Amino acid sequence: MKYVGAHVSASGGVENAPVNAHAIGAKAFGLFTKNQRQWVAAPLTEGSIEAFRNRCEKYGYDPRHILPHASYLINLGHPEGEALEKSRAAFLDEMARCEQLGLDRLNFHPGSSLGKIGDEECMNIIAESINVAIERTTYAIAVIENTSGQGNNLGYTFEQLAYIIGRVKDKSRVGVCIDTCHAYTAGYDITSKEAYDETWEKFDRIIGFKYLRGLHLNDSKKELGSRVDRHHSIGQGLIGIEPFRWIMNDSRFDDIPLILETIDESIWAEEIRLLYSLIG
Repeated sequence: MKYVGAHVSASGGVENAPVNAHAIGAKAFGLFTKNQRQWVAAPLTEGSIEAFRNRCEKYGYDPRHILPHASYLINLGHPEGEALEKSRAAFLDEMARCEQLGLDRLNFHPGSSLGKIGDEECMNIIAESINVAIERTTYAIAVIENTSGQGNNLGYTFEQLAYIIGRVKDKSRVGVCIDTCHAYTAGYDITSKEAYDETWEKFDRIIGFKYLRGLHLNDSKKELGSRVDRHHSIGQGLIGIEPFRWIMNDSRFDDIPLILETIDESIWAEEIRLLYSLIG
């Protein structure tokens, strides 16, 4: 079964996210557990935690269909010590917040070398950052999102993601989320059935579906291999509607959160209905 939703607002408190997801007919959702534009946030209150858990239960949201997203400020591969420690502390805080809410995964962008160190050194730092967070938390899975490879951002090839995973000590605590826009603009074509099949065969061979913990469903404003991250609404970009039909009919994507991060939240309910209409 497919669990499609969107990255909804948690404005006013995390407990509002499941309400907002339910309002658009989502069977899954993403959220920020704190203000993504700030390094430090007030701790979650017991009231917020209880209300979040109760509302998830009320609306039928299982933790495995919820994909929290870490702050974009975090760079777990930062080449400078003080800034790296700041990112690690923020990431650890977000992993802990997920566990407080009963959530079993945290999606994040791996990091950037900022052009100051080599890619391999940066990926080693990212892996060690993940190890640090895992050692200090109990069960939440660190879910690495693929990137477009814009600037000096790493994690845009399946090989880079596999390299990082390979250096995480507890493999049960690491996973990946594939963003369709990021994959396309990083050079992975999914726009013909042959290319779609080939891309996912590569993914399985290099990383493995056992690590897949979610998808971000986004069309793209930018061309294949452009390495520019610009999302578009489903079927309105250069990826087109057919690849999303294939995803919705592909059993490999059952029982994980399929999360929209498309550009017009006013049509998320419509996009969710569209995606479900593609089944069969």
